[in-house]
Amino acid sequence: MRGSSLLSCSIAAALFFVTPALAQGFAGLGSDTTGFEKPVPGKKLVFPQDLGAHQNFRTEWWYVTANLTDEAGAAYGVQWTLFRQASAPGDERPGWANPNVWMGHAAVTTATDHLFAEIFARGGIGQAGVTTTPFRAWIDDWVFDGAKLVASGPDFRYAFNLRDDGPLVAQGDNGFSLKSDDGRASYYFSQPFYRIEGVLTLRGKEIKLKGLAWMDREWSTQYLAASQKGWDWFSLHLSTGEKLMLFRMRDASAPDFRAGTWIAANGAPQKLARDDIALTPLAETKVAGRTLPTRWRLQVKSRGLDIETAPVNAASFMATSIPYWEGPITLQGSHAGKGYLEMTGY
Repeated sequence: MRGSSLLSCSIAAALFFVTPALAQGFAGLGSDTTGFEKPVPGKKLVFPQDLGAHQNFRTEWWYVTANLTDEAGAAYGVQWTLFRQASAPGDERPGWANPNVWMGHAAVTTATDHLFAEIFARGGIGQAGVTTTPFRAWIDDWVFDGAKLVASGPDFRYAFNLRDDGPLVAQGDNGFSLKSDDGRASYYFSQPFYRIEGVLTLRGKEIKLKGLAWMDREWSTQYLAASQKGWDWFSLHLSTGEKLMLFRMRDASAPDFRAGTWIAANGAPQKLARDDIALTPLAETKVAGRTLPTRWRLQVKSRGLDIETAPVNAASFMATSIPYWEGPITLQGSHAGKGYLEMTGY
């Protein structure tokens, strides 16, 4: 779907995604809903089914970030995301009766550039969707299927091959991930063990890249409490082969909610206690009219982790319909490594 019909779809989709955000936290994820299911503890994740869409939940995403280097060792970052947002629960329906709107984000980051693209699609017409057997997530010609990752935007296009060398990892309590003290939650699992290589075409120049990638899979209905305005989220590849996920939900009327998972090199996860985690902003950057903390000190006391992070490009701002900061970071301190930082709601 192209031309004026695509423009109309994009305007409608943007309004659908963004309008609730004005009063109900980041992107409306704190707004109340009726009819949708809510995550509950004790559910067992099932594969490949849980790679697919969950029509009775309001919102979900398939999210890939990659830390890459070229043949000279220069750092690059790549992002690929597919979001599904539903206006009503229920099975897929054809055409305009379908309740789903899909949104795709793709980005490429270097030390001097941050390029991104955003596209929208209606459900029910085959323009976007997710299948499980085989797994394939797509919107237009952007594709993530566990073995390849393809997207394009103004001045960039990338095509990468993926290979996992570790298991899927359940976050939180076996996939039940709390986001607030009053029980807001998501179902959440990751594949932090991707090896990735391929070609980025940047302003007409082909660049061979390889590195490490991380996939997050999450679905929910009421992701945030109304007083929570956004989050700061880290995914880290430590040089020891271990992985680490940390986040804090920023709250205007209560202490920030912190959580994380320490992932052994063999994929065994350990849920981290809130008091075991310290996330401290160290320096701020003014970008896109906002002031954001782009350098951090991260501590996990039980693991002896005490590191400082620095952005590859402090201006890695996604000026999309739902704006946020997302970019690759480097680590120094008790542990070496690399990773990704996402900051929303600023």
